[in-house]
Amino acid sequence: MSEPRADGAKIEIHLHHEGAAPPEFIRRLASEKKVDLSKIFDDTGGYVFTSFTEFLRTYEAACTVLQTPQDFYHLTRAILEECVSHGVIYTETFLAPDFCGNSDVAAWRDYLAAIEEAANHAHQEHGIVMRGIATCVRHMGPEQAKKSGLCAAETAGDFLTGFGMGGDESIGHQGDFAYAFDMAREAGLRLTTHAGEWGGSQSVREAIHDLNVERIGHGVQCIKDPALIEEIKARQITLEVCPGSNVALGVDVAPSWAEHPIKALFDQSVRVTVSTDDPPFFHTNLTREYDMLADTFGWGAAEFCVLSENAVDAAFCDAETKKTLREKVRKSWINI
Repeated sequence: MSEPRADGAKIEIHLHHEGAAPPEFIRRLASEKKVDLSKIFDDTGGYVFTSFTEFLRTYEAACTVLQTPQDFYHLTRAILEECVSHGVIYTETFLAPDFCGNSDVAAWRDYLAAIEEAANHAHQEHGIVMRGIATCVRHMGPEQAKKSGLCAAETAGDFLTGFGMGGDESIGHQGDFAYAFDMAREAGLRLTTHAGEWGGSQSVREAIHDLNVERIGHGVQCIKDPALIEEIKARQITLEVCPGSNVALGVDVAPSWAEHPIKALFDQSVRVTVSTDDPPFFHTNLTREYDMLADTFGWGAAEFCVLSENAVDAAFCDAETKKTLREKVRKSWINI
């Protein structure tokens, strides 16, 4: 690989908070709390899994040592410091109330306060801006999702600005979770959901029609459906694309970087963005994502500026923050 060229300001809008936990951070917590997590690490100390199902099990096992608001304070600091090292000036992270007090509203408030405090400290020290998107976990079912939706609705505000859904796409349908999304919408939260990673193009269509989201997490399966692509464009829906994650997990439309559909979608003027999903799990970071796009497709500052501006446009933050971010993005990429 050539020397890094992705030195401009970056915007990330698809980052799972727990999934961004450095392995050494989780190993240290496990040691302190005397929890045996040896089976989820390989010989090099990295997370180990061989399939998407195993990835979910490893992810949730790692979460078992994140037990207090203070744990999440330190985790947030670690995540944001890593983001800053890769030129990220704004990030939105997915925060699961199920992993923060089991979706109990009172407990969730304490966890969220600790995360926001850490984000404020990182902003003061490094200038990075963070917003939170509360998420339900699909394979925990619609009833549990309602609890997460209530947590989100009760804490909507300047910091918690969105609601979404992650987890196993093979469980149920998008519309099964409409109640949770309706609660979040009524509280003024912006909406996104994972679709079109494993569930096929129909899952993207269901997300749009049944949940009325404005962003789709992944969404790459839409490449198989030209009519759906046109609908996504007409509705101005943004795709939160995570190429490294897709390739690492073996998503069928992305067997390699060269075959990943992001370029085809970009060339068709779909609003795509680039994020890392669960970066330590997939041995990636945002610099590597951009470098791989440069090496694979010949993209440079012009394309990266478009990707970053797409992310600014889609970000779940206020207009004044967007204005500042857009100015920083344009200045940094134009000067490369």
